[in-house]
Amino acid sequence: MTVVAVARKELALYFGSLFFYALAAVFLVLAGYRFYTNLGFFVLMGGTDVARGLWQYQLLDVQGLLLVLVPLLTMRLFAEERKLGTLELLWTYPVRDVEVVVGKFLACVAVVVLLVAATAVHPVILTRFYPVPPGPLVAGYGGLVLLGAAFVGCGLFVSALTESQLVAAAATYGILFFFWMVTWNEAALSEGSLRLLLPLSLFDRFYPFARGAIDTRDVAYLVLFTLACLAFTLFALDTRRWRGLR
Repeated sequence: MTVVAVARKELALYFGSLFFYALAAVFLVLAGYRFYTNLGFFVLMGGTDVARGLWQYQLLDVQGLLLVLVPLLTMRLFAEERKLGTLELLWTYPVRDVEVVVGKFLACVAVVVLLVAATAVHPVILTRFYPVPPGPLVAGYGGLVLLGAAFVGCGLFVSALTESQLVAAAATYGILFFFWMVTWNEAALSEGSLRLLLPLSLFDRFYPFARGAIDTRDVAYLVLFTLACLAFTLFALDTRRWRGLR
């Protein structure tokens, strides 16, 4: 399948890049450090709700790390190919835009899932000393995967709009930070505005997952956000191709 071929190509580029290994190392080191500090806090507090509270803090920290990591993973997906001219060359082959977009998306999501899964070593270590209920962790990690996919979709769309990787990363940060901060200052918002903006917040949608709960409305929102970003990516590619052919 063409999608598989595109995904394999992107994975080879990721795992053949020193930059990727540097990003992965920083991500895992910071995730490990946050686990250490969070665990230390709960131990000092006398083990207060370790089974639930510890993982809520840890999952929210990993969420913040994904916010930093994913734009750096997605910035080159289309921007680099457009700058090098290989994207125009790709259009001369019998491959559809949707296959290219889905292949690149799946490759990046696979990398994100791999890095997120690597942080599961923390609860595994803790099980040697303290009982760790699997339910909240399954919900939390499932939420991280859905949130990571939404981030990847957003970054993929932005990367399709520009030839500059720096611009792609910066714009993706801007969009994701907007969805993060949209409901921060709740005291300054009217009740009507808050009711309108709260459902738009990607990060507020993740909080139930971090608490160990799965709400189908949150799952649906994250999936629809991801699909919308992929549709926008296809539209952006089609528009740029049409302009290039004129």
